[in-house]
Formats: sequence, structure tokens, C-alpha cells
Amino acid sequence: DIKYRDINGDGQITNLDRVPIGNPTTPEIIYGAGLSVGYKNFDFSFFLQGSARSSFWIDPIRTAPFIANPDLGSGSQNALLDVYANSHWSEDNRNSYALWPRLSHSLIQNNSQTSTWFMRNGAFLRIKSVELGYQLPKTMASKVRLTNARFYLSGTNLFNFSEFKLWDVEMGGNGLGYPIQRVFNVGLTINF
Repeated sequence: DIKYRDINGDGQITNLDRVPIGNPTTPEIIYGAGLSVGYKNFDFSFFLQGSARSSFWIDPIRTAPFIANPDLGSGSQNALLDVYANSHWSEDNRNSYALWPRLSHSLIQNNSQTSTWFMRNGAFLRIKSVELGYQLPKTMASKVRLTNARFYLSGTNLFNFSEFKLWDVEMGGNGLGYPIQRVFNVGLTINF
């Protein structure tokens, strides 16, 4: 089980040992930047977004394996995340630094307290969108009776740079939630 520090030195682990930890859960810095450029018939644009100075906590109740999940309704249980299956304390794996404490079929209150054990850095930088386009020259477009034609490739949520690697950092502490989707598009815009 997770061990806690006796902060006030009274020989007991109580609520008096609770102290502020981490950064706020709402990012103190949210930023974005983008650029659009064109050269001859080509155009390119991208947008970056990110946040800094925030913390989140892996939710030990919503991610605990084999435990009834309050988000899924009665009679349903959380699945065993691959990362917990590969890194949990057991008699066969006595790793004191395993990500998950001992597995259990019921919630262990000691292991579900807010602590630095489950605290993670919420900072990230995401390549939110990228688009590359090609405008058909007017002379070529007019040959097929078009006033304008543009081909493009685009993508959203392409890459995420973060210290946190277990799941998408924007999902916060609930790795069983629905992640942000990566989307690719190929398109053609035409005007007659």
C-alpha cells in the first residue's frame, strides 16, 4: 500500500498531515500559436496549443481495476488497464515504485487518497491542426469549366508533447474516458 509521511511529526498519519501539493488543476498558462503561409499555388498553415503550470491526479477510483465505476452505472466494473497490469505491486513483483499498489477486488481507502503518488504534470504542447493546400492555376481550372479548384490535406490533434505518457494528458486523471480523436482529411474545394 501507499505510505504517507508524518508531516507534523506527531507519530500519526491524520488529516493534520495534509499539505498543498502540485500546481493548480486549472492551468495557469494556456497558449496557442499559428502560422499561415503561401507560395505560388501552395498554402500551408498550422496551429499549436498547450498549457503549462498545472497538475492532475490519476483518479484511483475511476481507474482502479475490478471496482464498480460510478460513471458506468450499477453492476459495471473498471477494466484492468494494461499499464496497471504491467506495473503493480504483488508477491511476485515487490517493486516499491510500481505505478499501482496491490490489486484488490474492492477499493482500498488508503490507496485512494490524494497524494504525490498519483500526481502528474499536466503541461503539454499539441500540434492541433495542420493543412497543406494546392490551388489549381486559373488557366487549368477554366479548361474544366471551374472558376476555382483547391486540393488539400489536413489533420487535427496530430501530436502531443508531454511528460505524461499513459494516455492523452488532456483526459486528466481518468484514463478510461474517451480520448481526443486524431483526424485526417483529404479534400477538394471547387467553384463553378
